[in-house]
Amino acid sequence: MNNQAGTINNSREFEQKITLAITGASGSAYALRLLECLVAANYQVFLLCSSAARVVFDTEVGLKLPSSPDAASQFFTEKFNAKPEQIVVFGKEQWFSPVASGSAAPKTMVVCPCSTGTLAAISQGMSDNLIERAADVVIKERGQLILVPRETPFSTIHLQNMLSLSQIGVTIMPAAPGFYHQPESINDLIDFMVGRLLDHLNIAQSIMPRWGYQAFPSDKNKMS
Repeated sequence: MNNQAGTINNSREFEQKITLAITGASGSAYALRLLECLVAANYQVFLLCSSAARVVFDTEVGLKLPSSPDAASQFFTEKFNAKPEQIVVFGKEQWFSPVASGSAAPKTMVVCPCSTGTLAAISQGMSDNLIERAADVVIKERGQLILVPRETPFSTIHLQNMLSLSQIGVTIMPAAPGFYHQPESINDLIDFMVGRLLDHLNIAQSIMPRWGYQAFPSDKNKMS
């Protein structure tokens, strides 16, 4: 691997490839859990982390991500017991990485969490860093792009940006976990959102119960 140049081996060992971008919005735990599930599903993950995301990692979950892409790749590989080159981290200006070109980028990308700044840049086609360029590539190639914004309240500008993206097929999935499954921990709330993401990615998951197919705690109480 020559990660400094942004190139990797085109391995056929993995089921599929996906781009996961993590920005500076609150909700880094969602990204970590999603990454864990993608690795378990044998996906190769091209991982993009903004500078703000590194700060949020440290603030929210006490994770200090190495600054170099190669070191960060090794860090996540060890953390999630991934296969060699299953998690590949690219820097924000590695323009020769696969995600920067429609001829090589995965057809699927998730930005989780997605800051409103990144949302705005993507909606206007302003590719000033690799995250924004990767999203632009997925849109122009008619791939699947899912954005997970985490802000409250949403301003009219935020809503207009989300509407313009939704109208061209981008999935807007705000980090808004439900409570009908009666969560007992923060991890239950995280799994709710990640489970919904996996559903939209057509990846089999059992981390959250499905409505109508599994009894919820209140149903169990009624049946006893």
